[in-house]
Amino acid sequence: MKRKTMTFQRKLLGCFIFFTAVIFAVLWLLQTVFLQRFYNGMVIKNTVSAADKISARSNEADITEYIDQLSRDNSVLVFVTDTEGNILYSSDEYKKGHKLRNNEFNGMRADIRVEHGHYRELPDNYDRFLSELVASDSNEIELLSDEMYIYGMYIDFYGSDDKAVMYIGTMLNAVGSTARIIRVQLIWVTLLSVITGFVIAWFMSRSFSRPVAQLNEKAHKLADKDSDTDFRKGFCSELDELNDTLDNTADKLKKSQEFQNELLANVSHDLRTPLTMIKGYAEMIRDISREDEKQCAEDVAVIVEETDRLTALVNEILEYSELQMTDTQLVMSEVDLAEVVNSVADSFENLYSKEGYIFERHIAENIRINGNVSRLQRAVYNLLDNAVRHAGEDKWTGVMLKSADSKAVIEISDHGEGIAAEELEKIWDKYYTKRQRQGKGVSGLGLAIVKQTVVLHNGRCEAESVTGKGSTFRIIFDIPKQGSL
Repeated sequence: MKRKTMTFQRKLLGCFIFFTAVIFAVLWLLQTVFLQRFYNGMVIKNTVSAADKISARSNEADITEYIDQLSRDNSVLVFVTDTEGNILYSSDEYKKGHKLRNNEFNGMRADIRVEHGHYRELPDNYDRFLSELVASDSNEIELLSDEMYIYGMYIDFYGSDDKAVMYIGTMLNAVGSTARIIRVQLIWVTLLSVITGFVIAWFMSRSFSRPVAQLNEKAHKLADKDSDTDFRKGFCSELDELNDTLDNTADKLKKSQEFQNELLANVSHDLRTPLTMIKGYAEMIRDISREDEKQCAEDVAVIVEETDRLTALVNEILEYSELQMTDTQLVMSEVDLAEVVNSVADSFENLYSKEGYIFERHIAENIRINGNVSRLQRAVYNLLDNAVRHAGEDKWTGVMLKSADSKAVIEISDHGEGIAAEELEKIWDKYYTKRQRQGKGVSGLGLAIVKQTVVLHNGRCEAESVTGKGSTFRIIFDIPKQGSL
């Protein structure tokens, strides 16, 4: 059985909850399990550091004041004794301590003990401490128990002629009560934080999942006619870009569907006529004129003509479909428009000059643009073919290439029947065949192919006409600056 995948909101909510659980687990470990160990390490480090500082300044006159300051700052107990265990100086975090000083009385030197309170008695483990220090080869010693840390070493104490012993100790169990307080506090902090975190995570997961759900719904409706789905931009740039991509895809799908429907509607009509004629004349040959050679030849000629018309129609449909549906840019290169226009005009002149057609050319040289040669030739071909089909009684066709205001202009003119003003804007539309059916048109795609080609070259199409006097079709391209070709 296939396992059902969790929704984005639930998965995100689960990730938030897991993240919260990991954070509080680490916090509990640091504040309870490892707190004592961390505290002991820091206290021992500070105690050894204080001992090193006292040893470094033990020969200075103000050493006693310095010991008092260190004992207060680090909460340590300090004893300085001689090697016999007699106290020379002591200090703790609560009082400055006691000191011995030399004084003179009636001309006699005497050792007078000046007391600030009472001496702190030596700890019970001092004898053990002193014996282990004497036995030590490194002149220093560490004693560590569950409740206390002791560090000792020999120093040269100011005012003492013999080597002195420094005993420095600190308590390690002070964090025990603190840990209990922190543990109780952590219970409340954890409960409140988990509740708050769950609420925040729920709202955040909902906020994150809403735009994703909207995009999912929009993606499901891409192929539907009514694919509009509300989506609020601004949550994050990636989702905004995805929404724009879906909108573009929906537009392309709609255009594709409209194009397919229009193609079927128009092509089915255009294909029906030649196919009907081909079938009809083929049946006539089979049933009536197969024994009449002249009539049979005429019927066959009609079939051939309609077949050519059908082939041209299919080719134009395929060509326009390729131009309309392609997502890739045309392969562009430097194109000499004079060569393009002259080559197409030469083809038409060779084909139609025997029938009395006149092709008047005015083609400027050295006009170059970025373009696709084959597509440009096809566009000029369609314009010339349209002009020949609708040429007037004089069979005149004008072909012009000129440049003006950094524009390349190709003009194809005829002296035909012209186009009504209300139809000029429609002639570039696909399958617009009113004018062609009055003349010799094929499919109504010729000028649409011209326009699509020109658009792909970032150009524009224009048309002018006077009824009864002829028409002029114009395509205009930008001429790139020198060096940009």
